[in-house]
Amino acid sequence: MNMDVLTRHIAEHYREDNASEPRHAALGRAITASIESGEIEAGKSLPSERALSTGLGLSRVTVRRAIGDLVDRGLLQRRHGARTTVAPRVEKQLSALSSFSEDIRSRDMEPGVRWIEKEITRASPAEAMALGLAPEEKVVRLRRIRLADNRPIAIEHCAIPQALLPSADFEGNSLYSELQRRGLRPVRGTQRIRAGLMTAEEAEMLKARPGAALLIIERRCLLETGQAIEFTQTRYHAEYYDFVTGIGG
Repeated sequence: MNMDVLTRHIAEHYREDNASEPRHAALGRAITASIESGEIEAGKSLPSERALSTGLGLSRVTVRRAIGDLVDRGLLQRRHGARTTVAPRVEKQLSALSSFSEDIRSRDMEPGVRWIEKEITRASPAEAMALGLAPEEKVVRLRRIRLADNRPIAIEHCAIPQALLPSADFEGNSLYSELQRRGLRPVRGTQRIRAGLMTAEEAEMLKARPGAALLIIERRCLLETGQAIEFTQTRYHAEYYDFVTGIGG
């Protein structure tokens, strides 16, 4: 699709947007709408600042600010000497038991983490039920922001029985690598997925606006013996993640 057509698509969304909000914010929403509708696909280039400025009757400063805001949110990527492109989305196969790092690397991106909390504490009622623990038993509880190419895309809350993982201070950032090193790699599990909206705190962590869409997955994983090893809730930024599953025979 040529740039003139893309500019027209963005202009259509811009005209439909809220005229009372700042122009750079309205343009940002219009570009986001064009991405979400599939008019501008992941990895494709955005029209130039000059083309958007001319096509929409906006100043270059307004266009630059709108694009900069979307780059900061991780929706767009900007490289020196190259056009601004739509950031790739992450696909996760719901039928496969894989780690976050494996999912990100499969899309040719670099996984990362920002730790929020590492602690050993008594299991919550939900954790005890999911992991088959007595009320007084303890878990290693991990909370972290998950990154793809340094872009925050998920908040993860994970609990592991302390009897299986004695310390919260394991080497590196990959929980599954540590479990595999101990001979405790999960082999099967169940997942539940639902929709949600970001709180103000979650929006700040994920560089989004409060009330933005979330995809929430709760996962309970088992060892070969049938013992529960992991109970995780991950809250994914819906703009960046697609969940895929097969159907039929």
